[in-house]
Amino acid sequence: MAARSAPNCHLRLEWVYGYRGHQCRNNLYYTAAKEIVYFVAGVGVVYSPREHRQKFYRGHSDDIISLALHPERVLVATGQVGKEPYICVWDSYTVQTISILKDAHTHGIACLAFDLDGQRLVSVGLDSKNAVCVWDWKRGKMLSMAPGHTDRIFDISWDLYQPNKLVSCGVKHIKFWSLCGNALTPKRGVFGKTGDLQTILCLACARDELTYSGALNGDIYVWKGINLIRTIQGAHTAGIFSMNACEEGFATGGRDGCIRLWDLTFKPITVIDLRETDQGYKGLSVRSVCWRGDHILVGTQDSEIFEIVVHERNKPFLIMQGHCEGELWALAVHPTKPLAVTGSDDRSVRIWSLIDHALIARCNMEEPIRCAAVNVDGIHLALGMKDGSFTVLRVRDMTEVVHIKDRKEAIHELKYSPDGTYLAVGCNDSSVDIYGVAQRYKKFGECVGSLSFITHLDWSSDSRYLQTNDGNGKRLFYRMPGGKEVTNKEEIKGVHWASWTCVSGLEVNGIWPKYSDINDINSVDGNYIGQVLVTADDYGIIKLFRYPCLRKGAKFKKYIGHSAHVTNIRWSHDYQWVISIGGADHSVFQWKFIPERKLKDALHIAPQESLADSNSDESDSDLSDVPELDSEIEQETQLTYRRQVYKEDLPQLKEQYKERQKGSTSKRRERAPGNSLRLHFVHGYRGYDCRSNLFYTQIGEIVYHVAAVGVIYNRQQNTQRFYLGHDDDILCLALHPLKDYVATGQVGRDPSIHIWDTETIKPLSVLKGCHQYGVCAVDFSADGKRLASVGIDDSHTIVLWDWKKGEKLSVARGSKDKIFVVKMNPYVPDKLITAGIKHVKFWRRAGGGLIGRKGYVGTLGKNDTMMCAVYGWTEEMAFSGTSTGDVCIWRDVFLVKTVKAHDGPVFSMHALEKGFVTGGKDGVVALWDDSFERCLKTYAIKRAALAPGSKGLLLEDNPSIRAISLGHGHILVGTKNGEILEVDKSGPITLLVQGHMEGEVWGLATHPYLPICATVSDDKTLRIWDLSPSHCMLAVRKLKKGGRCCCFSPDGKALAVGLNDGSFLMANADTLEDLVSFHHRKDIISDIRFSPGSGKYLAVASHDSFIDIYNVMSSKRVGICKGATSYITHVDWDIRGKLLQVNTGAKEQLFFEAPRGKKQTIPSVEVEKICWASWTSVLGLCCEGIWPVIGEVTDITASCLTSDKMVLATGDDLGFVKLFRYPAKGKFGKFKRYVAHSTHVTNVRWTYDDSMLVTLGGADMSLMVWTNEMEGYREKRPCDSEESDTDSEEDGGYDSDVTRENEISYTIRALSTNIRPMFGVKPHLQQKEPSVDERPPVSRAPPRPEKLQTNNVGKKKRPIEDLVLELVFGYRGRDCRNNVHYLNDGDDIIYHTASIGILHNVATGTQSFYQEHNDDILCLTVNQHPKFINVVATGQVGDLADMSATAPSIHIWDAMNKQTLSILRCYHSKGVCSVSFSATGKLLLSVGLDPEHTITIWRWQEGAKIASRAGHNRRIFVAEFRPDSDSQFVSVGVKHVKFWTLAGRALLSKKGLVSTLEDARMQTMLAVAFGANNLTFTGTISGDVCVWKDHILCRTVARAHNGPVFAMFTTLRDGLIVTGGKERPSREGGAVKLWDQELRRCRAFRLDTGQATDCVRSVCRGKGKILVGTRSAEIIEVGEKNAACNILVNGHVDGPIWGLVTHPSRDFFLSAAEDGTVRLWDIADKKMLNKVNLGHAARTVCYSPEGDMVAIGMKNGEFIILLVSSLKIWGKKRDRRCSIHDIRFSPDSRFLAVGSSENSVDFYDLTLGPTLSRISYCRDIPSFVIQMDFSADSRYLQVSTGCYKRHVYEVPSGKPVLDQATMDRITWATWTSILGDEVLGIWSRHAEKANVNCACVSHSGISLVTGDDFGMVKLFDFPCPEKFAKHKRFLGHSPHVTNIRFTSGDRHVVSAGGDDCSLFVWKCVHMPH
Repeated sequence: MAARSAPNCHLRLEWVYGYRGHQCRNNLYYTAAKEIVYFVAGVGVVYSPREHRQKFYRGHSDDIISLALHPERVLVATGQVGKEPYICVWDSYTVQTISILKDAHTHGIACLAFDLDGQRLVSVGLDSKNAVCVWDWKRGKMLSMAPGHTDRIFDISWDLYQPNKLVSCGVKHIKFWSLCGNALTPKRGVFGKTGDLQTILCLACARDELTYSGALNGDIYVWKGINLIRTIQGAHTAGIFSMNACEEGFATGGRDGCIRLWDLTFKPITVIDLRETDQGYKGLSVRSVCWRGDHILVGTQDSEIFEIVVHERNKPFLIMQGHCEGELWALAVHPTKPLAVTGSDDRSVRIWSLIDHALIARCNMEEPIRCAAVNVDGIHLALGMKDGSFTVLRVRDMTEVVHIKDRKEAIHELKYSPDGTYLAVGCNDSSVDIYGVAQRYKKFGECVGSLSFITHLDWSSDSRYLQTNDGNGKRLFYRMPGGKEVTNKEEIKGVHWASWTCVSGLEVNGIWPKYSDINDINSVDGNYIGQVLVTADDYGIIKLFRYPCLRKGAKFKKYIGHSAHVTNIRWSHDYQWVISIGGADHSVFQWKFIPERKLKDALHIAPQESLADSNSDESDSDLSDVPELDSEIEQETQLTYRRQVYKEDLPQLKEQYKERQKGSTSKRRERAPGNSLRLHFVHGYRGYDCRSNLFYTQIGEIVYHVAAVGVIYNRQQNTQRFYLGHDDDILCLALHPLKDYVATGQVGRDPSIHIWDTETIKPLSVLKGCHQYGVCAVDFSADGKRLASVGIDDSHTIVLWDWKKGEKLSVARGSKDKIFVVKMNPYVPDKLITAGIKHVKFWRRAGGGLIGRKGYVGTLGKNDTMMCAVYGWTEEMAFSGTSTGDVCIWRDVFLVKTVKAHDGPVFSMHALEKGFVTGGKDGVVALWDDSFERCLKTYAIKRAALAPGSKGLLLEDNPSIRAISLGHGHILVGTKNGEILEVDKSGPITLLVQGHMEGEVWGLATHPYLPICATVSDDKTLRIWDLSPSHCMLAVRKLKKGGRCCCFSPDGKALAVGLNDGSFLMANADTLEDLVSFHHRKDIISDIRFSPGSGKYLAVASHDSFIDIYNVMSSKRVGICKGATSYITHVDWDIRGKLLQVNTGAKEQLFFEAPRGKKQTIPSVEVEKICWASWTSVLGLCCEGIWPVIGEVTDITASCLTSDKMVLATGDDLGFVKLFRYPAKGKFGKFKRYVAHSTHVTNVRWTYDDSMLVTLGGADMSLMVWTNEMEGYREKRPCDSEESDTDSEEDGGYDSDVTRENEISYTIRALSTNIRPMFGVKPHLQQKEPSVDERPPVSRAPPRPEKLQTNNVGKKKRPIEDLVLELVFGYRGRDCRNNVHYLNDGDDIIYHTASIGILHNVATGTQSFYQEHNDDILCLTVNQHPKFINVVATGQVGDLADMSATAPSIHIWDAMNKQTLSILRCYHSKGVCSVSFSATGKLLLSVGLDPEHTITIWRWQEGAKIASRAGHNRRIFVAEFRPDSDSQFVSVGVKHVKFWTLAGRALLSKKGLVSTLEDARMQTMLAVAFGANNLTFTGTISGDVCVWKDHILCRTVARAHNGPVFAMFTTLRDGLIVTGGKERPSREGGAVKLWDQELRRCRAFRLDTGQATDCVRSVCRGKGKILVGTRSAEIIEVGEKNAACNILVNGHVDGPIWGLVTHPSRDFFLSAAEDGTVRLWDIADKKMLNKVNLGHAARTVCYSPEGDMVAIGMKNGEFIILLVSSLKIWGKKRDRRCSIHDIRFSPDSRFLAVGSSENSVDFYDLTLGPTLSRISYCRDIPSFVIQMDFSADSRYLQVSTGCYKRHVYEVPSGKPVLDQATMDRITWATWTSILGDEVLGIWSRHAEKANVNCACVSHSGISLVTGDDFGMVKLFDFPCPEKFAKHKRFLGHSPHVTNIRFTSGDRHVVSAGGDDCSLFVWKCVHMPH
């Protein structure tokens, strides 16, 4: 018995010796109370040097490795290692947890830092990405997360002088972070030439953007912004591990053992070398330093803590010491004094005083020490070494007595005999040697019985025997001193052992769990006097058992603190203390032993110090002496609620099956039926496995649940209303304190909790994402703001929610055992209780976690199973009902007393103002006074007490009571049998609702001419129900067996019932008395049917595959139908009573002739012609369509046809009731479906007049009555059906632009590859040949000519130092929409192209830019709320959703000052394609391009994600909030439109219903607009506009446009709607139309663009103006009055823009692009002057030197020369078939060079006139031509080619120039080549796949700009022959900059974009003179 409960004594941690200096830094600080805080192993330590006292924080479960101190210096944050590591924020004064932060990091938490005001905490993980997280730690909420770096991060700090900035450093990097919204964006520190790139170990931030950091080589690096500005060399001679900032300056500590103090500007003040001080030693290394006032704290690598007073710096004070790195195994206690000895792999042996808590002696040995022992007289200390030797020292002065080495392997255990004469030495080579002490340790004997290494030894008290344990878990005995093995067990029986440290043996059997490996307990020590035993194991746990403990799996108390394995544990000599040592944490823990008698006093003295805070838990295994569980509870704990298929899985499954069935097309499917169902009444209440789930609402209605339905029952009118938001079993229900809202939790893979309003029955919030499998308990807080929930996963997770916001506040693992109830404290919202199997726990919230304490029963009781709980009249008092019928009364966590309340479990309790009410299994309701002193009154639930007006019949007396609620003068009682009763205070009982009891319900029959039905169930009852308004059970009869089927006879007088034992009976339908019964079969009777008409025959089908036919009159069996291969499921008669149709479990459809039962084969064509009396079959052609796409995972269990043969109702395994049009031919018919049942629907039947459908739920035991509503009769109701599963197969329509937009794939810049197919070795990787004439440095040769002819020779040359974006010609209209908007009352417009947002002034044409995006913008929207004026949101392309800098993001910014307000990094992989602000402007909606097309709602100002959900499996084009709402929005896309509601954190969606209109089909929807009264308009691909009321299509505006309606805009001020589409301009039609609010009348506008078709992509309406963005990159303003068009913005339509040339003297430039146009642009006037349509894609363009002619090269190999003045063609020629890549006039205007992709350059002599005959060409060009440049004298041409080679040719002969010297002397007229030694420096390191595409040297000849495939424009100095030259980069273009040029006078640079079809004009900023 003794061993079956845990011991009553207790251990309390008193002291920890050690400090974690290894692998940790910056972990030692002064608190505000001048105490010292640090950590060791898994314990946070607060040490008070004044009182020499330690306090411990023990909230961690593994090694702590990081620590940060709050700026107010009271709170501490610590982070740990582990699989799921967490951060604790705790109070250093009370050592209580304030907050727990979890669920973000893996592996461990490497660094922590608080910000300046201590509100936020940043943490860095040890995972592969070294994730950085920012927390609002008080709320336990993560604000932001980003990948930190690819390598380890060592330190992180907030910049204390700039808000929202952080700095992190680590292996070979330093990063400067800024936090905006939820995005953490890093910039890498630039080391430059100032210092070497190296590992940075620590840092501190200072004013003026200065950051000081300590490097690995001992230098200090000083940063300004992100640049290294100086280094302080040799600050230390080795790595600087720690840097600490304080008011006076900075302190640094390094590996060289020095501390240096610096002033605030980092000038040195002083240096303290600890190695030189008294306590110092060689190799001392500083890991942590803290400077406060005149004190400095120093932590070292070897676990010491020094305190230095600044003015006595050479006398540091050693305040803590511990073992250094290396395992710690050796432990011995002094036999007579309070001393402990330890020895470690650090080779030191140390003696500790247990009273002074100090190290009193230390001695270093030669070898690592593995074990120690002190002789009985306390004079000798023996140490066993790792090398097999042992040494004996004198304890008093640590001098050596003897050193002996007899063995080669480690000595693991040695012990002196109790008489002091012998020393036994156990070695890892499995032997024990015995030495004589007095004989100078001569060897006396050896024991060699073991086969494995020796782990433990014990001597007998008389020193005559020795017992050993070895690594195999064997226990052996030897006679001493000889060492002979004792095999006779009898001899050993009487031996008394002097000590017990062995882990195997009868006395310690109980220390092993029942199923355990034998070697995880490392050490044991018995305390004979106190009859207790301590053990230490591999998991860091110390356990306290009773001694002896004989039975396996004994109970214990456990203590944590050590991190990993505890290697040794010993009692002190007087049993006052326990000493334990940790292997890896090399720390020594000293525990105070508090015996039983002291424990009682201790509880009264300091309840605080009680068990809860020492973290001792009772054993994991629960106490075994608890009575057996009550049968009902036993049953309930065995329910699993797991599903094979969850409803959440259906969409995915459907997709998979659809994929498989793509090939098989079926005939066009029938439409869904016109009539619909409405749930009318439900018989049933879930009481068999739920408790306290029944309440009165505010207005006295009754709310409860059954199946998947929340029911509100009005008892006056006997009507029900339903909440149908759940899709699976509801398991729990709680009522809001105001009694108007209800929370219900359901079963599911990711189960949801719905909070809904009992009045409107609308969901207010849906909570999900935190539980698994199901939610079994919920409770509201007293203020109604919070909700607690418990899951049914293995650890019964508890979650605390802010339910309105849908935010999870805190989470904790509840318990391994089932939890039945959760209750929130009505006085303190942060406290709650949970109760369940064998436990009750008291919880308090700490940030993101909950801290639980088990109820302490003490001697009063035992840990019983708790079934219910309530709080009492103060926050301390709580009451719980147990499974044995007691009520336990708790104060705080202590059991005060128990009261016997019921026989059998107490299932429900309810607190009243002045007392309590309880209900139990005994069927009694008891009222109690307010202290459970006396029972005031009891009510027994008995049939005799039923009031006369009661609806229905009570099945049995004293049913088990599962729920009680009080109100309105009544007690409401719910029973296990599914009844709800109302007990009047005076005694009479009214029955309100009832259903079947536990057991599946299958049998259902409706009466032939009355509104009644019969059911029969596995609960062994047959019941008759009234379906008319009285809705009650009319009769019930108990059966000897359960039944599965029943049937009324055609005259309604008899009722046949089939039972589960193979018998069936016929009963009188009114009285239910037996008429006759038969028993012919052994298996279940599965269906029973009377023949139609007179009911002459009865067909009885059974599970043994036969159908018996009986003659009813003669009561004889007249036939047997044989031939079915499986059990029979359904039977139907034909109308003549001659033929049976049968379904079997093997999916056979068979036919038998009655009455003999002969099998018939009938062709399926004939089956349809037969007139059936009833149809309940689920097989056959007529109902092929009822089988769903996912037929493999669900069965259709039942069907029933209306009497008019029009509608077939079915029920299936997933709980769906569906209606199909009959006959349902063809696969996958369309249907309407209804969810109310939870799992399988077992039966469905129409009533005799088809007015109602009755359905039965198998497992939910409910009978549901639905009204059948005919076509035409339909109110709008929230519970209307969903449309069919499969989307329509019809095509959604086709349009090239839509297809293009849908299929476009966006690449991010960083991954872009080369746009030209070049090959060969890149220039910077080519080997350079030495040049021929390396001239001597001083030579008399003439100076080398200029590389480049410069045209401003007279002026001083000024290099260009910067480029500023001034103009952009371009607009992204080709694949983006709704992206042009008015701002400032129409003065400005905002739009985007490439990666920049553009604000364009309508009057002046000036532009300003938002340039913070790092990749292409795809969508743009403007906040319409007056509070957020000019706030714009833009979404961009991105890569994976890994929250790094290349992840997709949304920027919210101010359009006027371009300030970024927030950045939202999102989980939309690939990119963000639509954004929309809500009505209040506070919420933002975004849609992703990921495969699920995720929809996310953000609170953008905080950067908080509120809700997110997969939007649709096909592309969503647009999603927009309703202009008047913050919760309603609509999404449109490929063949779908969805209407969404935001409820809390959940997004609920409804598909648009099209079936209401004849011939309407779901098309691809492209745009959306809104009208009053919940009208929605969607534009389609066919040009129609659909008008929706709620989610139902009410009309269509046919052909609103002739082509797709791409854009729609709702004007907020007057409700008018603008639409834009794709049309050919005509007299009456236009691509833009303005409509009234209802979309009934419109006015069309034509766009005078001169294009064949106008394709409008964006519309917006301002005051009297409409702003239009088109597919052809124009932005046009249309006047509403005069319909005049004003083109504001022009751009190329399609790219790339390959051709670009600037005018020789004016600020004009020409561009030529794939769209077949050449355009002339004016920089000064900021506009397009002219465009020429060439009819073919143009590739290159060039001005003649005078600017009077233009040459254009085409993609088809033709080239054209135009005269600029008249734009007439001067000449054209086509000598090549491939594209012309570059075309050039020679500087003397004589020659034209034409380079093509046919690897050729052709020369034409222009002086010969426009015939343009070729005079020669260049030979042997190895690859296609990219660029060409003439020399200044027109004699040479340089050509760069596609194989990264540059060639020079003579003009006009075309001969190659091979002589390097000649080449070097050429002066070039222009330089646009990307190749050549002069421009080697432009090629970057990172260009594996991407190239530099273009270059241009300035006219001054000293600057060079380039454009590359990454979309970057770079500015270099010219020439730049060094590799990887320094440059400035300018972002803005999409991938691929195709061409770049300087304008005349180097005033501007123009760059042309490939992907973005845009032209950027950059202003050149010249250096001042």
